[in-house]
Amino acid sequence: MEFRPCIDIHNGQVKQIVGSSLMDCGDHAEENFVASKEAAYYAELYRKKGIKGGHIILLNPVSSPYYEVTRAQAMQALAAYPGGLQIGGGVTAENAGVFLEAGASHVIVTSYVFQNGEINKEHLDALCRAVGKEHLVLDLSCRMRDGHYYIMTDRWQRFTSVVINDSTMNILTKYCDEFLIHAVDVEGKSQGIETTLVTQLGKWCDKFDNAVVTYAGGVHCYEDIKLLGKLGGGKVNVTIGSALDIFGGNLSFDKIIRMIKEAS
Repeated sequence: MEFRPCIDIHNGQVKQIVGSSLMDCGDHAEENFVASKEAAYYAELYRKKGIKGGHIILLNPVSSPYYEVTRAQAMQALAAYPGGLQIGGGVTAENAGVFLEAGASHVIVTSYVFQNGEINKEHLDALCRAVGKEHLVLDLSCRMRDGHYYIMTDRWQRFTSVVINDSTMNILTKYCDEFLIHAVDVEGKSQGIETTLVTQLGKWCDKFDNAVVTYAGGVHCYEDIKLLGKLGGGKVNVTIGSALDIFGGNLSFDKIIRMIKEAS
């Protein structure tokens, strides 16, 4: 179990938002926290703490008038911590290499791979050719519907028909180095983790060649960290956003780092 930090950028600012509130129309999101500091500050903080594998997410679509300023913030963060951070948001086979050259260790992809509600194998193959399996993270952020977790695309606004299950994981583990999974229904709400999902993720880490999985969503107290470690069998990594004191929350950033190191 590892702590994976985050830098979410929306409308050119580092923010913590309620995931399910994000809308492309008007570039709107319900905000929990808006930073006065730039993305590079957080990247440098993570570098000094020696925490690798965190992710930068560009929350504006390429079509947004805010996209370029959001992208500029992201590129500055990559430069501040070369090799230490992953990046996602609008990544395609055509532009993925640019982000790696800018310092990203991995690119994170959802919508480019899951198109028209299905897995686009042609795009998966193109990504692997462009950056290599070892530099690819698939974002399987999901919501529960009809008793199943469905992968969400387009900044968590659109359901696919792809269920996260053994069959899906068996296919996708062949194409990527890691998975990032936001539990969209609890993301940014600080009301507790999605326990059913975390339990399943722990089983997949065992079943599929020790797949590397990072969970995000709902952590709001130190007990959540202990519960996540237990349900995930100590193998599911965790991202914490709104609940951290560096993002206006009540949980100590330094204490979280210590807790997870001691539990690992």
